[in-house]
Amino acid sequence: MPQENTISRKTFITQSSAFAAGVLLNPVTGFGNKPADKKIKVAVIGCGSVSNRYLPHLSECPYVELVSTCDIKPDRAVKQAEKFKVPNNYPHISKMLAGAEFNLMVDLTDMQEHEHLNREALMAGKHVWSEKPMANSYKAGRALLDLANSKGLRIWGAPAVVSSPQFAFMAQTINSGKLGSLAAAHAHYGHTGPTWSAFFYEKGGGSMPDLGVYNIASLSGLLGPVKSVIAMNSIITKTRTVDDKGTIPVEAEDNAMIVMDHGNGVLSHVQCGFNYFDPYGHEGKGQDRPTIFIWGNKGSMGLIGYDWEPFAVEIATSYTEPPERFATDAGTYVWQQGASVIAEALATGKEPRINAEHALHVLEIIEAARESQATGKRINLQSTFKWPMVV
Repeated sequence: MPQENTISRKTFITQSSAFAAGVLLNPVTGFGNKPADKKIKVAVIGCGSVSNRYLPHLSECPYVELVSTCDIKPDRAVKQAEKFKVPNNYPHISKMLAGAEFNLMVDLTDMQEHEHLNREALMAGKHVWSEKPMANSYKAGRALLDLANSKGLRIWGAPAVVSSPQFAFMAQTINSGKLGSLAAAHAHYGHTGPTWSAFFYEKGGGSMPDLGVYNIASLSGLLGPVKSVIAMNSIITKTRTVDDKGTIPVEAEDNAMIVMDHGNGVLSHVQCGFNYFDPYGHEGKGQDRPTIFIWGNKGSMGLIGYDWEPFAVEIATSYTEPPERFATDAGTYVWQQGASVIAEALATGKEPRINAEHALHVLEIIEAARESQATGKRINLQSTFKWPMVV
């Protein structure tokens, strides 16, 4: 654990504010004002709802040249190509890989499809940015990373929560010793469940890889790699009515509680589900309460808003003074920036904070949580990643 730091409160606040400003100016966290010397040719596969957030963002990135769209529903690929002035569109990955040349595939398809599509792209010599998760199991994800390494390629997986200035501020606060010896943390994210596709509720879907993944990435990124997991998960709503298939049986968990051991006695808890009424809605607009909270013996700290769209960090270190808020500006951070951050990294050679080892670690935690539910046992993890992520 970090050693206690004896810097004054004024010095801490000044250093923290300067650090947050530095994060905002870091070229792998925002576009900045300097024109790009090199552009990465990008192909987007999966032109459903998520592409409506990715494509506008990518079209404005100076490090990106959008080359192709692709979707097994060809009209969606055509529509998005026309809307965002992308010169090529394809009805299948095989045609896209054989078509116009590109460097980076951005995978926005159903989560059950990510693994095989990412493998096909790597085999064809393409870098990959994958929406979460990058594979259907930790073992398969590790094989994808090994494949990429063997071919001199890169693969990364969402989410991009570690790129936010709020994450950086929280990490620096922990590293400074301001909170004292850490003990515990809690995070939650949930809503009443999406209706636009069945894949969320089918085998390989579920609330953990769709929702809990954000909090797991944040807490492991802040508190360190997880050593073991014990969890319970369940299905509350047995059937769902969705736009693409009507009424379907729910096969994947829609309610989950995960306890993670980060070592040195530090424990954290994540809860997520598709049965949560939230007055702030799926988007969390107007959220003014913490969804992540971290406790130490000299202070506590909360992230206001969701970690994928944070508003501020609140710190309490006094019994008599109210908590104070910091990092109230998200700067250029948006949740859909992962692919643009990666394009910038490929163009400039500057390593992003997002990394495949962390994404694989998060995937193993989700898999371990399901194994814990199935066996009633505490599950040890084998993966790790470079930590601390902010120094």
